[in-house]
Formats: sequence, structure tokens, C-alpha cells
Amino acid sequence: MARSWVEIDEKRLVENYTTVREATGADTEVLAVVKANAYGHGLEQCAAALARAGAQWLGVADAAEGVRARRVLEAAGITPDVVSVLAMCGVMCGEASVIAEHGLTPVVWTMEQVAELAEAARALKATLRVHVEIDTGMSRQGVRPGAELVELLGVIERGGLELDGVCTHFSSAEVAGSERTREQKKRFETAVEQVREAGLKPRWVHAGSSSSVDVGGDAAWLEELAKSVGARAMVRSGIALYGYALPAEGADSHIRAKLRPVMTWKTRVLDVREVAAGEAIGYNATYVARKAMRMVLLPVGYADGLRRELSATNERAGGWVMVRGERAPIVGRVSMNLTTVDVTGIDGVKAGDEVVLLGDGITADDHARIAGTIAYEVLCGVRA
Repeated sequence: MARSWVEIDEKRLVENYTTVREATGADTEVLAVVKANAYGHGLEQCAAALARAGAQWLGVADAAEGVRARRVLEAAGITPDVVSVLAMCGVMCGEASVIAEHGLTPVVWTMEQVAELAEAARALKATLRVHVEIDTGMSRQGVRPGAELVELLGVIERGGLELDGVCTHFSSAEVAGSERTREQKKRFETAVEQVREAGLKPRWVHAGSSSSVDVGGDAAWLEELAKSVGARAMVRSGIALYGYALPAEGADSHIRAKLRPVMTWKTRVLDVREVAAGEAIGYNATYVARKAMRMVLLPVGYADGLRRELSATNERAGGWVMVRGERAPIVGRVSMNLTTVDVTGIDGVKAGDEVVLLGDGITADDHARIAGTIAYEVLCGVRA
């Protein structure tokens, strides 16, 4: 029996996807990001649900995730011409043949990536579409506008590859009116113009994320930019699909209030015990009972993704879980495989009772706030 498990609400997932689509408008496609195992939610289940909901693009991290996504789609009778799979984090040496064989669309930005892909496409006698990422200011992945881009475009064309898309990534999308985003937009415009001057005609121009949709203001700009090269606009939405968004800065949120968490993470009570006043709880006696308490032991800890920062001392409150629909605070330190929780005042709790670790009443945002991180990391860290 699993000591903890995750339940995925497909109805909420589809509703969140619909919310994002409605916010972007009919002229902009939404790429549904299912990388990092669908942000910890399970790639297979989420990819299938999003494809059924009408997603024409799925975004994965790499070739291995792309193969998983493609197998899910094939099992559902969905072919590459119906739903495309974008490998967003580049091509590692040796991955090109896998990408070509499974009809994936890779993001590229180096000569080496393009050369290996061209060779794999020739070997399979296949046409391989690629998306070129432009580094507009993150210095992470992407080719810089200017001579580097022109040279890369030439290699793509001579190599028999098809330039299907041009994209970039904004570093501060959640900040409305960001000067950094304005600068990145200008650089992206320059790059797209270089693509037009090279005579290449991509089908897609994409930028932006869940935060871009939430803050708003980029849709018209992206649509006009795409039209300038005869392409369609696309945004890449990830975290919003799963019910979360970074706080919008400097603008009203467009979608955050409409999103609902998709994941519920549960466990069961392992043991119940009475603790007398003055008894220490957990490692290093960081919590000492000030009065008689009723405790439960949960068979999960930081090895399962329950953050150690949720620990509590007598001076500092930590996280909480939901027991019988009520908040039950964590007390003492979250350890590797076990966590102690105070259920004093919650009647009838017994071994085997379900406990909600994440879900209604306790969200990834709650965990992130206490742990000093973001919901993305909390969700991706769940190992049920």
C-alpha cells in the first residue's frame, strides 16, 4: 500500500486550460506545458487530458519526455499532424535520432544541434521541423540576434530542416510594464525581422508564459509580430494549467482567481498518541508540549517532497495538513520519512484516516510561502 498518493482532477485541469485559452483570444494558440512530469502531476494523464481538451501543442523538457508524450498520444490515436510535441530544453548529443524517429519538434540554437538533427533527418529520409530560440536577455538558452542568428538560419536551410517556429522567453513576465521585458521585446522584433529578411517562413512565433497571460498586455504585440512573417502567435502556459500563477506585479490579475489546483496529495495516519505536557517532539527537541496534546504520526517526510521548512518550533509556526476537514499544525521537525501533527481538538482521529498534504485547505502556495520558494518547486518535488 502506498504511504502517500496523488489524485489529479482532470476536470479542473481542462477548466484551467480553457481559462487560459479564453484569456489569450482566438488568434493565439496555447502550448500546454507538460514538462517536468507535468509539474509533478503525471505527464501521461495530463498530456492525454489536455490533448482531448483540444491542445494542439504540448511542451516537454527533452527527448525522453517527448517519447512518453508521443506514446500517450499514439495510444489515443492522435498523430503528429494533430498534436505537436515541442522539446523545449534543447538537444543533447545523441538525442537527434530519437527526436526524428518520434516526430518531435526540438527547440534549437546551436550549430551542433542543427547539424546532428539534419543528419538524423537524412538518415530517416524525414522532414524535421525545428523552432529557433532567441536569447533576448536571459543568457540561458538561445541564439543572439545578429550575425549568430543569420548564420544559424543559413545552416538550417542548407541542412534541409524546416524552420517551423521562432521563440523567446521573458525573464520578468509577471511584472507589468517591466523595462526588462520591453528590451527583450525589441530584441525579439529584431530577430523576427532577420528571419523575414532571410526568406524563411515559420508557422509559429511564440513568447510568454502563464504570467504573460495573467498580467496581460502582450497579446496584441505578439499577434502583430507573428503576422509580420505570416505566422500565428502562440504562448506557452504551464503552471496556470495546474491551478497556480505567480503574483502579478503592477497590474490586476486576469486569470489567477479563476484557477483551481489540480493536485491533491494525500497520506494516512500511521499512529495516534497522547503527549504529556513537557514532553519533547521530534529531532533536537525543537518543540516541547506546553500542555497535554494528541498527536498523529504521518508516514511522509522530506524524502517524499514534504518540505523540511514546514517544521515548527515553540517560537515559530510551521505548515499544516488537513485532517477531517480541519487544519492540523505540523509540530517539531519534518524528518526524512515521518512527520508529527497536532490533532488536539479534532474528534475521532484514528490510524488509517486520510490526511490532505496538498489540496483544498492547504495549497502549494501555502507551502511555498512558508518554505521561502515558489509553487513550481513544491509541486515538482512531490514524490508520491
